[in-house]
Amino acid sequence: MDISAKTAIVYEPETQTVLFEKDADAQRLIASTTKIMTALIVLENCKLDDVVDITWEQAIVEGSSAYLKPGESYTVEQLLYGMMLVSGNDAATALAEHTAGSMEAFAALMNAKCVELGLSNTNFANSHGLDAPDHYSTAYDLAVIAAAAMENEKFCEIFSSRSYDVNDMTYVNHNKLLYLYEWCTGGKTGYTKAAGRSLVSCAERDGMRLICVTITAPDDWNDHQRLYDWVYENYAYVPALTEKIERLAVISGTSEFVRLTSSEDGFLVKASSEIRREVRLPQFVFAPVRLGESAGSVSVYADGELVGEAKISYAQLVLLDKNNIFTPWERFKRAWSFSSRYGVYYPAF
Repeated sequence: MDISAKTAIVYEPETQTVLFEKDADAQRLIASTTKIMTALIVLENCKLDDVVDITWEQAIVEGSSAYLKPGESYTVEQLLYGMMLVSGNDAATALAEHTAGSMEAFAALMNAKCVELGLSNTNFANSHGLDAPDHYSTAYDLAVIAAAAMENEKFCEIFSSRSYDVNDMTYVNHNKLLYLYEWCTGGKTGYTKAAGRSLVSCAERDGMRLICVTITAPDDWNDHQRLYDWVYENYAYVPALTEKIERLAVISGTSEFVRLTSSEDGFLVKASSEIRREVRLPQFVFAPVRLGESAGSVSVYADGELVGEAKISYAQLVLLDKNNIFTPWERFKRAWSFSSRYGVYYPAF
């Protein structure tokens, strides 16, 4: 794949799979994509309705701005939108000092989070991403940071917002991929003269969520679209269960069937793969059936190779129907009837 980025990655967070990479572990300046980690730290340590009074020093921080006015007050939520949508370095500074008391203390929180996430190629010196010798990351590490941040519902809401009104201003998201690519669900841009253009984005299509990171990429909008299209054309997300194995017959219950669920939603495979499932389930179950109780398991194979296994459990409670309790002989006949329609072992679906 020919792309403009010096380093890049496409990462599938559900299975933590790298689907494309180009020098993804190279340490580089990352500009304002830094603010993804900043947002994560703020969301973990502050309340959205916390009030922050803006100082003159915060308002005049160099680089991109959310146009905060010294002496005025903003909520943490408003500052997060100003930081993420228009990349306000003033907002990033105000949030850092509100959260930890100083930029240095906030950077320590960021680096502690890196340790927690198992990242060894990243170090943060500030919350905004302005160039510093000890401020760097990699395409891989940024993908993992974005995946962690996207577990926060509020982060995802901000990440995907096209605009946001604050007082007499409207912040319009700098991430043009939200408009250029149909399946884009969020992103954060970054640029300094030394770092070049960097971009972290997210897309979801056909049930598969992906994170794409490019660093030092003069043609990043097209890089991301080409990378997403390539992955979606070459990989697929197959569910652990199919319609044929999403329910099980129940004898003597208030319902004739019980719904099933699996411990894994599905598995990532090459789109051209031949899929086979081996399912281990009883022919039927007698009521009562307890919600969450183990029912069996499923193994999924792609082109003959095992790609994943999942436990199957009951997805609902089915009570015993006291008006439909069979004698032992009736239970046997009922079981025989069901066994002619439902098997213990489904070799391939």
